[in-house]
Amino acid sequence: MNRQIAGWVTHHWAKWVVLLLSLVVIGGVASFSSKLGSVQDNDISSWLPGEAESTKVINASKTFANPDAVPAVVLYTSKSGKITPADLATIQADAAAIGKVKKVDSKVVGPIPSKDGQAVELIATVNIGNDGWNALPDIVDDIKKNAKSTDTLAVHFAGPAALGADQAKAFGGIDGVLLFSAVIIVFLILLITYRSLQLAFLFLLCGVGAVGAAEGAVYLLAKHAGLTVNGQSAGILSVLVLGAGVDYALLLVARYREELHNYEDRHEAMAHALHRAAPAVLASGVTVIIGLLCLTFAHMNSTRGLGPVGAAGIACALFVMMILLPALLVIVGRWIFWPFVPRFGDPVKSETGLWSRTGLRIAKAPRMVWVVTTLVLVGLSLGITQLNAHGLTNEDSFTTSQPSVKAEKIAAKHFPAGAGDPVSVVAKSAKADEVQAAFAGVKGIDSSTVQKLGDKGGTAYFEATLTSPADSKAAFSTIDRARTELHKINGADALVGGNTAINKDVQSASGADNRLIIPIVLLVVLLVLMLLLRSIAAPLILLVTVVVSFAAAMGISGLVFHNVFNFAGTDTSFPLFAFVFLVAL
Repeated sequence: MNRQIAGWVTHHWAKWVVLLLSLVVIGGVASFSSKLGSVQDNDISSWLPGEAESTKVINASKTFANPDAVPAVVLYTSKSGKITPADLATIQADAAAIGKVKKVDSKVVGPIPSKDGQAVELIATVNIGNDGWNALPDIVDDIKKNAKSTDTLAVHFAGPAALGADQAKAFGGIDGVLLFSAVIIVFLILLITYRSLQLAFLFLLCGVGAVGAAEGAVYLLAKHAGLTVNGQSAGILSVLVLGAGVDYALLLVARYREELHNYEDRHEAMAHALHRAAPAVLASGVTVIIGLLCLTFAHMNSTRGLGPVGAAGIACALFVMMILLPALLVIVGRWIFWPFVPRFGDPVKSETGLWSRTGLRIAKAPRMVWVVTTLVLVGLSLGITQLNAHGLTNEDSFTTSQPSVKAEKIAAKHFPAGAGDPVSVVAKSAKADEVQAAFAGVKGIDSSTVQKLGDKGGTAYFEATLTSPADSKAAFSTIDRARTELHKINGADALVGGNTAINKDVQSASGADNRLIIPIVLLVVLLVLMLLLRSIAAPLILLVTVVVSFAAAMGISGLVFHNVFNFAGTDTSFPLFAFVFLVAL
């Protein structure tokens, strides 16, 4: 069947039918790619681990607090040392003006004076709605227009809304930047490899077509089949498809160029090349698809959704590179390789080139080669000890200084460090008094800020302020203590949430996913390879090379991140995503 398909794709006249049908299918699907953003679910629940305690708090507290509400803290500090009555009058006027800003709740809390009398806070509630966190930069800018520094007051903007605005600006347009960077890098690699400008352009044409088709296919699956896609998986999709697609294309074209030396008719050369290369490429693609689908076992909803999205992308890459590309190559002819056109009867350069000589040398001393290379890779993997993949603070998550981070530091000098980013608790109403007392007694919670904000349907809702910065390890420890104490109250069914709890649960779930998904993928890939190769030893050797190369990549990352870029660490999902890319390629 493989030989028959190869013959049809490269047939003298059938190639035109293949080309036309491929362009119709790819173009039709890719026409929906621009709509992918419209079906993205960037609601916080699409990212969080479904069974996490903080996620349950979000769901339980919807009757008390808008899940799309984000607090914005406007911090005023006195330039003279003390807040004056005139300053308070200015701040009150600002509060009234901020309450009129679009998508800001009219009830602005404050002015809230600090105990030292040197600062005042306003807390405004921003309703991001369906626009998600990407709406924050414009809203925060509108707030800033109504709260400006004066001769006696310095104004700073802190809290989750200001931080979210800085993050949204940092990530703004990143999908396009990633894709453009990947295209440039791939283009340069192709030029170096084949030294043919037109061939490199043909590769990129098919690669970009595969990305468009993948984005269109994911849109259709999200629209009509319930597939969950968010900004993270959409961003990874384009780079994954381009990288894997060009990788598959390179395998095919390398074989095709060799066969052009053996056959005068390019159609016959491509038929043989496709017949010989397709099984390996398809086996690789299927293995990757199955491996990506293993991500559906993840705790993190964002990671779970990436599996089907990536699998759909790889399927599109296979279609484009195994159907459209062969038809295009036989249509355009040998000149596509100019200036190094492979001629019928000429010796195959790959039999005398650098890699051929390298292969011959390896064949003479295989044991020494694998022992030395293994030792080198294992040595590099020791750099893992310098790879901090336990999450990042707000400050460390940026590579440049951010206004919101500076504002948080200033606010911490005058107010409890967690002000504006409260801890949330839901519990049974019958146990509300007992829960409130226990909550106020937790070390790390400012007892004076504990308050019951609602009681509906047998459920009570509390909030309180942390004494430590909301993104610190001390704050995470406070969440652990709060959960331990409140869970002891029989019949209260108390749950602890809020942004700090969310971040802690995300880090815990990401770490758990690393430990769960990587072994599952390795096991599934091993079984698939055993079926494909009908062997036990060869798949085990292949799997060991994947593990060793992954460990070495993590080790190099740790060394470079720590000693060259001076990064404080990485996101907890970094090892898993790196593993997915390495397995895919």
